[in-house]
Parts: sequence; C-alpha cells; structure tokens
Amino acid sequence: MLGVVVGLVAEARIARGLGIEVAVGGGDAAGAAVAANRLAESGVTGLISFGLAGGLSPELAAGLVIVPEGVVAEDGTLWRANPALAARLGVAGGLLLAASAIIGTRQDKFAAWRRTGASAADLESGAVARVAAEHGLPFAVLRAICDPADRDLPPAAMTALDANGRIRPAALLRSLARHPGQISGLIALGREAASARTALLARVAAIGPLA
Repeated sequence: MLGVVVGLVAEARIARGLGIEVAVGGGDAAGAAVAANRLAESGVTGLISFGLAGGLSPELAAGLVIVPEGVVAEDGTLWRANPALAARLGVAGGLLLAASAIIGTRQDKFAAWRRTGASAADLESGAVARVAAEHGLPFAVLRAICDPADRDLPPAAMTALDANGRIRPAALLRSLARHPGQISGLIALGREAASARTALLARVAAIGPLA
C-alpha cells in the first residue's frame, strides 16, 4: 500500500481517489514530515507528495499538472523521484524546489527559477522526499500549479491556513482589514486554485486506484 501526503483537507478529498493511505500535513515542511513518518511507520511501500504548487517557470500556467523528476532543496540537495512510481502518475519532467518559505512575489519566483532551475515550488515535497530516503522508500510527486510565476500572492494566502490545512476565518478577516486591496488578488487566486483542483481530479480519475 502506498501513502500520499497532502497539505490541505481539500487535497485529501481528491487524493483519496487514488485508493491509498492519505495523511494531511497542514501545508508546511514540519507537518509534512510528521505525516510522512506516520505513513512510513504504518508500513506503506512508497510515498507520494500530492497537491498544489507555485509556478516558478513562466511556461507553467495555472492548472497544469506536473510530475517532477526530482526535488531540489535550496542548499542544492537533490532527491530523485522513483522513475517507476512517477511513471504511474504521468510523464515526469523538470525539478520541484523544496522552498523553506512561501515564494510570494513575481521577482522572488523568477530569482528562484534562475537560481535553482526548478520550474515549480512547494513547502512539503522536500520533507516527504527526505523521509522516504530515511526509510528506504520510493517517492514521487503529483502537483498542479496554483499560482503561476507572473502573479504576486495576496498576503492572506500566506497567513490564513491552520495546521490542518483549513482556512482560519479570523486570520483571513484580519489580513483583509490590513490589506483591503488584496480582494481582487484573492478572487483570482481562488479561480486558479479551483482550476488546479479540477486538473488534479481529472488526473486522479485517469490514474485510477494505485493500491
């Protein structure tokens, strides 16, 4: 039985279509590591990092599904995805950056792309890859681009999630009160996130159960 680590509760609902064990990490590296270790210790035979990612390459549009060949850390550490497992998820290509923090501005996304060569980034896949390596398990990544490289993330997108990957209404309202001009950006991000989730649903349906 494979295990899949997601950041958000909404992603978990989609990932269950793969017919494998799902653990929610809360959207950051620490939570992803806890979730991945829990799955590894339960006896899964491989780990998949699943969910949304931010685009770094200008070529990646919102809603595009990616299966990276590997995950690269900011210090240059590279974890290669298992080719056989990745092939079950789609055509593998490119690298995913294991970012230490959300990359929120167009300028920072471009700089990360030029510095690392990674076409997309998230906060969780590096932790999943590291745990997989520690337990001698194959790993792969299946992600959909949510915010593309040409978009600045609104401040609320970086502060309003709790440790279970759910929106914190009070935090969202505080951010909106401080930065009312971000409403249009949040609406656009919501459309892009919906497009990414729809793309993941379609890919999961095409893959079918992995168990």
